[in-house]
Amino acid sequence: MFRDDTTPLNQYFSLPKVELHRHLEGSLRLTTMLDIARQHGVTVPVSMFNLSGLVQVQDQDPQTFTNFLDKFKTLRLFYKSPDVIDRVTREAVEDAAKDNIRYIELRFTPVALSRAERFPLHDVMEWVVNSAQEAAKKYKVKVGLIASVNRHESPELAEQVAWLAAGYMKDGLLGMDLAGNEAEFKSDPFQGIFKEAKQAGLHITIHAGEWGPAENVRDAIVNLGAERVGHGVRVMEDEKVVALAKERGTIFEVCVTSNYQSGVVRSLPSHPLPRMMAAGLRITLNTDDPSVSRITLSHEYQHVCEKLKMPVSLLKQSVLRAAQAAFLPEDEKTKLVESIKVELKL
Repeated sequence: MFRDDTTPLNQYFSLPKVELHRHLEGSLRLTTMLDIARQHGVTVPVSMFNLSGLVQVQDQDPQTFTNFLDKFKTLRLFYKSPDVIDRVTREAVEDAAKDNIRYIELRFTPVALSRAERFPLHDVMEWVVNSAQEAAKKYKVKVGLIASVNRHESPELAEQVAWLAAGYMKDGLLGMDLAGNEAEFKSDPFQGIFKEAKQAGLHITIHAGEWGPAENVRDAIVNLGAERVGHGVRVMEDEKVVALAKERGTIFEVCVTSNYQSGVVRSLPSHPLPRMMAAGLRITLNTDDPSVSRITLSHEYQHVCEKLKMPVSLLKQSVLRAAQAAFLPEDEKTKLVESIKVELKL
C-alpha cells in the first residue's frame, strides 16, 4: 500500500468532488457487514480485524488480480434481504457525502446482488434505485446509477439487465457498464446488447485496458460505443489507440489505488497516469471500490498529488472534467458544472 496517513487530508477533503467510477458492491462498511452477519447467520469472523482480511486489501497482501477479486467472494455473501440492499446503498451515498462529493455515479451489478437469495433482477434494481433516490435527498448529494454486467456471465442476463435498466432512466439510472475478466472473455457476445442500450438512451462505460491490452480500449470505443472507459491505463501501450481515444474525446475513469493493489501496475511510480495526461487524454480520478481498498476519494486525490506529483491546479481540472463527463441530462449537467466551477474558483 502507498497510503501516507501522516499527511493531513484537509486540503483534499475540502475540495468539492465528482466521482464517476465507484462500485456499490465494493463500498460496504465493515461494521455493516458484521451487523448483517449477526442478523442473517452469515458465517464470517466475528472480529472486525479478521473480517477485514477477507474483504479488504491488506498491506501485506500480494498485489494481484486474484487477491483483489477474492475479496468479492466474501462480499457476495452479505446481500441477504431487501433491507440489506437498501442499507448498503444508503450508506454508500452517505459515505460519498461525508467525503465532500457533490455528484457520484454509483455502479451496481444486479446479478451479483440477486444471487445470494435468488432475488428477481427487477426487484433488486428497484430497491437500489429507490434507496439511492431517498439517500440523495437526505444527504444532499446528487446520485446517478449505472447498471453493470460481467463478461463471464451470459449475454441473456446482460440483455435482461439492459432491458430493465432502460425502464429506470427517468429515475436516475443513466448508463450501462461491462465489467469482469477482460483477460479471458471477449466483448463480442455483448456488442449488440450495448448498441441497443445506447439506442434506448442509456450511456455507455466499459471496463477495458485494465487487465487486458490496449486493443480492448479500441474495442470498447469502436464496437461497444463507450463514451467512457473504466481504468483504461494500458491504452498507453498503443499509440494508435491513444490517438483514437483523443479523437473521440473518450473519458478515462482512472483508479490509481485499485490499479496498484490489483497488480495492473507493479509500483506506484510506474503508474501511467502522468503519461496519459501528458498525451492529452481526458482523465478523471476515482476510487473503484473504496471499502476493499480502504480509501476515500480524498485519499485518492492525496496519492495522486503527493506521490505522482500532480499539481493541485490539474487536480481541480480533473474534478471539473468529471462533472463535464457525467451521464446526467444536459440541463442537470450544466448546473453541476457551473457549481463546481464556482466552488473551485475556475
